[in-house]
Amino acid sequence: MNHSQGPSASELAERPLSAPNEISNDVSSHARSHSLSPHRLSDKATAQRLPDVANEHRPEVSGHLDRVGMSGIELIARFQGPDQTPFLVPATADAFVSLDDDSVKGIHMSRLFLELASAMECESLTPKLMQRVCENFLASHAGISHRSQLTLAFQHPTFRPALLSDYSAPRHYPVRVTMVSDTRDIAKVATGEHVRLFLQVQVVYSSTCPCSAALSRQLLEKKFQQDFAFHNWVNVSRVSQWLTEHGSIATPHSQRSVATIDVELANPLELKRFPIERIIDRIESTLKTAVQTVVKRQDEQEFARLNGANQMFCEDAARRMKATLLDMPEIADFRVEARHMESLHPHDAVAIATAGIPGGMSA
Repeated sequence: MNHSQGPSASELAERPLSAPNEISNDVSSHARSHSLSPHRLSDKATAQRLPDVANEHRPEVSGHLDRVGMSGIELIARFQGPDQTPFLVPATADAFVSLDDDSVKGIHMSRLFLELASAMECESLTPKLMQRVCENFLASHAGISHRSQLTLAFQHPTFRPALLSDYSAPRHYPVRVTMVSDTRDIAKVATGEHVRLFLQVQVVYSSTCPCSAALSRQLLEKKFQQDFAFHNWVNVSRVSQWLTEHGSIATPHSQRSVATIDVELANPLELKRFPIERIIDRIESTLKTAVQTVVKRQDEQEFARLNGANQMFCEDAARRMKATLLDMPEIADFRVEARHMESLHPHDAVAIATAGIPGGMSA
């Protein structure tokens, strides 16, 4: 039997039924033997015989490096839902440390990988977990690194109800969380200010152009004046029939649009979970035309009404989001982008707003 693999099906089948725990014990043992814990090291004697270029060689050209590490690490992230039900989400991670010692050729990237993989193996993703991983990144490179950064990107799943009908269905929202730990300022380390936590969320919505709507109304008005130019009065039923026949003589253009919300969270070390759904809810509430999942006819009619009642340029969308985020005390800084992928043009219309904090996020 190859001990690098689990027991074969034939070997399991030959075992007596009087020992049912042996199979689960073998599986558990197999999982433990393949654990990604950074503390599960290979034989030290073997490791000492292998060359270590990062430690044994000096760089040809010396100099401080701001970030060194890996990008696009494939992981499975664990989360606790609002009802404490755990769920798993595929994720990618970027893991970096600074290289502050000019005499060191390179970092040990496997240490970053193993620290991250070990932490994500059994624990839910929280700000506290990210903080511990960032601290362990630095501990594994003690003396040569003073700044660490960890970013995780994933699709956040949540159920969204239909506008009117009694249905709901899942939506996936692109999310990025980034933690930066900088231990160079001892005073900030003492107060916890050395840790910063950033969150990015994307929300897709519909935008109807106010200018196009006004032009469409003008054409409708002209058609009405032409058709009823010689009428002193018109009864309601006649007007109703006319609107049914001619009400869509022109329609304003609308398009799928994307809001990208980047925020820095206040007091990151006090957060128990990421306020992902709170931000999504607030943004969708202020824009009012978020794209839908299940759509029956009454839902589509309500969506059309909401679009007509909330016509907006990208400038309007950006201002709405800015006003909303300014009213959220858990957000220390922000940058929002409203991108309208115009159906009228082959290019996008874009507006960006920030909190306006000196030295903070910029456009």
